[in-house]
Amino acid sequence: MELAPVRHDWTHAEVKALFEMPFNDLLFEAASVHRANFNPNEVQISTLLSIKTGACPEDCKYCPQSGHYRTDLERERLIEVEKVVEQARLAKQKGATRFCMGAAWSDPKDRDMPYISQMVKEVKELGLETCMTLGKLTNEKAHELRDAGLDYYNHNLDTSPEYYEQIISTRTFQDRLNTIDHVRDAGMKVCSGGIVGMGEQASDRFGLLMQLANLPQQPESVPINMLVKVKGTPLENVDDLDHFEFIRTIATARIMMPHSYVRLSAGRNAMNEQMQSMCFLQALTQYFMAINYLPPKTQTLMPI
Repeated sequence: MELAPVRHDWTHAEVKALFEMPFNDLLFEAASVHRANFNPNEVQISTLLSIKTGACPEDCKYCPQSGHYRTDLERERLIEVEKVVEQARLAKQKGATRFCMGAAWSDPKDRDMPYISQMVKEVKELGLETCMTLGKLTNEKAHELRDAGLDYYNHNLDTSPEYYEQIISTRTFQDRLNTIDHVRDAGMKVCSGGIVGMGEQASDRFGLLMQLANLPQQPESVPINMLVKVKGTPLENVDDLDHFEFIRTIATARIMMPHSYVRLSAGRNAMNEQMQSMCFLQALTQYFMAINYLPPKTQTLMPI
């Protein structure tokens, strides 16, 4: 049984108190919640495929996919359904049980939806859970994805409402909440988290987790990303986040959202095994492969 009921009324002061617990006490409590709700010796592996890369009209300052910045990213059109299925099959052979498809769009257009729906259907036929991240969704498109059989939709809040406008100007925080509402209304599961290490204050990390935990229904999947600095983006020279601060974020997310899959996502490749092990005491899932996202010399995990 879980140690405490799921709450949707966290205050900023309560989240701050969790973050500031003695480190060993925080990890112990987080690991205890993890063990009460999940198999502590099991990690789910997921794979992310970029199905349309680059030239995104959004101006997210962390993202090399944005058309606003000059990076080494090679632009690619929406790839063929057959190639998606081929990569999904390979991912399953390597141990993945969930396959996520991401497109560098502000939102999917009507002309793209038949192809997107077909991708979902054929990947599901392989026996994989399906996830997509395509930008903003209308209520109608959310239902269309649901009808295709999509299991999860990823739409991160990214950071606190207070810091949000320092990172993105082309999409509002409320836009993100609206998309999550549409996903819920359609009956799909929500994958939503954020990115830390973008120059935010500790209070913004508190605020991000408070927003996620206080949603009417907590996300089934909560990816916690460490910023991957990419040359050409506005955040390429931001100061590194202390690793213990990242671990505290993972631990606090686990305590606040006891039933959610806490995902160790972008930035994991830069973490040593010791740091990853401390995170996996509390987190349940990881993205182990990202395909067609960046050139090999800078390949990394897409924030999801």
